Amino acid sequence: MSDIFSRIEHSRTADEVVQQIESLILEGVLRTGDRLPGERELARQFDVSRPILRDALKALEGRGLLITKAGGGTHVADVIGQLFTKPVTDLISMHRKAVTDYLEYRREIEGVAAEYAARRATADDIALLDRIVARMDEAHRTGDFDDEAEIDVEFHHAVCECAHNIILLHTLRSCYRLLSEGVFQNRLLVFSVPGAREALLAQHGAIYKAVKAGDPSAARQAAMDHISYVERSMLEAERSGDWQRVSRLRLKQRSDADDGFNTTG
Repeated sequence: MSDIFSRIEHSRTADEVVQQIESLILEGVLRTGDRLPGERELARQFDVSRPILRDALKALEGRGLLITKAGGGTHVADVIGQLFTKPVTDLISMHRKAVTDYLEYRREIEGVAAEYAARRATADDIALLDRIVARMDEAHRTGDFDDEAEIDVEFHHAVCECAHNIILLHTLRSCYRLLSEGVFQNRLLVFSVPGAREALLAQHGAIYKAVKAGDPSAARQAAMDHISYVERSMLEAERSGDWQRVSRLRLKQRSDADDGFNTTG
């Protein structure tokens, strides 16, 4: 974070500091929970006086973009995910059709994001993707479902960031928030489908390779194919789980009935 703030070149006013921090939040460079450097260091990086910096931080805090924690410094406020209010989130979590609609929406929007990413990703974007994919490979090797699911979301975040479209960025972050908050409790079901872990790894690899190669068409198709697979796998896992539940009930009922027959016989 020490390298992301730029020296204020002109009048060195609080407004210019505010605008720079606003842009970093809007572009997704500063993310929810990120801690800003201390006042002295931040004033040095901006090359402004500490009173000017304090005015800027106070203005940003007043607008809900920053939050100061007692003894914990200044952090970026939780400004992502506000597309879905709590009542709407609760409704989504209670209706099965919402899962289907959610994946349908993601299939289209992530296809666009991957296409833009393939057109616009910079060398630094690709370097970040390289690191995430390496971690994804390691999580797959160790077989930790929770790690794999977490890095899965991080990968999609990164692809969206590569698209360099502010509206796409914040819209998809809001969608991923539904996953991280457990609104869709069955997302880990996908990993229980035989062969799913290997398939998901290959699909992420296809998106990554297409973005890295600068192939917009392939990137879009790979992203859409991936979400379609997730949708099919979730349905299969749910059906399989229901079949197992019914089978267990049948076995128990018939075992009880047989026991009763043997007792009375």
